[in-house]
Amino acid sequence: MRAYTVDAAYAQFAEKRKGTLEKGKLADFVLLDRDLTRIPPSEIRKVQVRMTVVGGKVVFEK
Repeated sequence: MRAYTVDAAYAQFAEKRKGTLEKGKLADFVLLDRDLTRIPPSEIRKVQVRMTVVGGKVVFEK
């Protein structure tokens, strides 16, 4: 997954602003109520979003 995080930020000369989850850096991610890699594919549609963060700011929280 580094290709989509640290390495992508480095390629954009933006590693000081993004690429890792650290205080002061930009971040876009969602927090789910279950680990998608540990449930059967038939259960994925039941997964709930608990939080959405865009640009380091919480935009949705359940």
